[in-house]
Amino acid sequence: MSAGDDRGAERLARAFLARVLEPGDEAGGRWVRELGAREVARRLREDGPRLAGVTGRRWAGLLARARLAEPERDLAVAREAGVRFVVPGDGEWPGQLDDLGDARPCGLWVRGRAGLRMWALRSVAVVGARACTGYGAHMAAVLGAGLAERGWVVVSGGAYGVDGAAHRGALGAGGATVAVLACGVDRPYPPGHTELITRIAEQGLVVGELPPGDHPTPSRFIVRNRVIAALTRGTVVVEAAHRSGSLVTARAAQRLGRHTMGVPGPATSGLSAGVHELLRGDAALVTDAADVVELVGAMGELAPERRGPVLPRDLLEPGARRVLAAVPGRGAAPPGAIARDAQTTQDDAIARLYELRSLGYVERHGDGWKLTRQAMISVHGGRNRC
Repeated sequence: MSAGDDRGAERLARAFLARVLEPGDEAGGRWVRELGAREVARRLREDGPRLAGVTGRRWAGLLARARLAEPERDLAVAREAGVRFVVPGDGEWPGQLDDLGDARPCGLWVRGRAGLRMWALRSVAVVGARACTGYGAHMAAVLGAGLAERGWVVVSGGAYGVDGAAHRGALGAGGATVAVLACGVDRPYPPGHTELITRIAEQGLVVGELPPGDHPTPSRFIVRNRVIAALTRGTVVVEAAHRSGSLVTARAAQRLGRHTMGVPGPATSGLSAGVHELLRGDAALVTDAADVVELVGAMGELAPERRGPVLPRDLLEPGARRVLAAVPGRGAAPPGAIARDAQTTQDDAIARLYELRSLGYVERHGDGWKLTRQAMISVHGGRNRC
């Protein structure tokens, strides 16, 4: 058998197993690791010998699914839909998925023109609540756009709420995004996101473990999240209640040694309670794309220093700032009192006061000095200083 035939047989066997085994089936993954995909497929097709550790009931169920499997048809349907089946050993296979061990997918159905392996090397997951608030949708979209503008691929699950906002943010910035579905990639889910997922397939990638036409179930959404976590350099959670699939993704990322991040929300919001729980643990608090990139990026990709606006008084010499702070807003104070409060000499205080007068900060009243009206706003935020 030639190398090409060998790869073809391996791909066919894995397409068969993708139809027979459920995603994330660690027993199935162990069989494939120990026996090889083709041998496992042969035993299921030919009813024996039974695989290790399988009860009679489960074996009967696997055989029933095996009798209905048509991997040649699945591959043909995929080709017609512009979908390819990527398996371990292919040049496009993302090696980081191997970190899942026996829970590694048999293969991934990929829709879109980009190369999955290269995109996954510089990718970040942005996940969160489906029924998110306006704040959550805004933060997800801003993160998606900011990451895309910095050359990072945004990965999410294509769902309503935070997922959709993150995808749209990346697309709106002209960037790259990947939707990991819990169903066949030729059948977008949820139906209300058909247009969005179609656009992702045109501008990015849509991937999934399930063969063409297969439908999602609650358990498939949960196990899908391990792929999102493994595929990316880190996971950002934007709004998640205590019971949320997004937390499953974050915890999977933690187990895999990936970065886990959370965007804080109001302390009173139940939709941020799960995020805050993560932040009390090992997750890092992030507020924008720069924070995320500083964690997941290369050395030197640092977030800018956070500081408030530079005010005119910030440009004064430290000695002048101390004297300015000692000048009262209400009533006038003599130079001696100002010097004492500024912890300097009277001569130095007088020199500083004349300098501050030239800049419009203070004015002289007889033998005393007080702040100008404009300086009161600048120094004390408009409140008279007693």
